[in-house]
This record gives sequence, structure tokens and C-alpha cells, in this order.
Amino acid sequence: MIRRWNPAGVARPVGQYSHLAAVPADHELVFLSGQLGLLEDGTLAGPDAEAQTRQAFANIGRLLDALGAGPANLVKLLTFVSGTEHLPGSRTAREEVFADWYPDGDWPAHSLMVVAGLARPDLTVEVEAVAAVPRS
Repeated sequence: MIRRWNPAGVARPVGQYSHLAAVPADHELVFLSGQLGLLEDGTLAGPDAEAQTRQAFANIGRLLDALGAGPANLVKLLTFVSGTEHLPGSRTAREEVFADWYPDGDWPAHSLMVVAGLARPDLTVEVEAVAAVPRS
């Protein structure tokens, strides 16, 4: 199983993430492209960061399902938010998802970047992921 931890000698994480995550040798790394707040039909889940973040994580969940994996298989997340005004909504949605996915607080490594914009002006959040899936 993936090992996540926060060693002594560095400040405690300031959010929901672990400083380190190690993948066992019998696992394959799978890189998930950035997921947007788009429903299956390609429409936006909503105009705000909270709805889009919730949907981006739902899409990651579906991709993990397709791999026969789940949130425990996530090693690293990278969230892009298009402007500081979208941070509160994105954090609210992420906290709700993480409460469900990681009730014991064993969070994957995670970075968050505020960017000037995403691929379209109506997009507020994009989330990339790396998962470790046991080899068959």
C-alpha cells in the first residue's frame, strides 16, 4: 500500500496533504490528466469553483473506478485555481470530498496553484492526479 507521512524537521502541512508519499514496487504509476468541472455531456457542473471542484473530483473518482482503484490509490494531486477569488469555493468542495475519501486524514501529496486562467474563461478549477495501482 502507498505510504504517506510527514517527517520531523519540516513544518506540519498547512492543508490537507502529506509531505511524502511512497509507492511500493509492485504498483504501476498512472497519470490522470487534469480534470475539469465538466459533466459527462461536456457541460459545466456550475459556474462556481465549488461546483466545478466537486465535479473534477467526481471525474477523478470515475477514472479511478475504471482502473479498479480508489482514492487510497492517489499518490499526488495538483490543483489549479484560476484566481484567488475561487479559493474558498474550491477548498470547501475539496474538504467535503476529502472527508469522504480520507476520513482518517491519510491524504495524498497535494500542491495548489493559483493561475491567471485555464483553457476557457468559464473554467475555475482543474485537478491533476497520479495514482499507484497494484500490478495484475
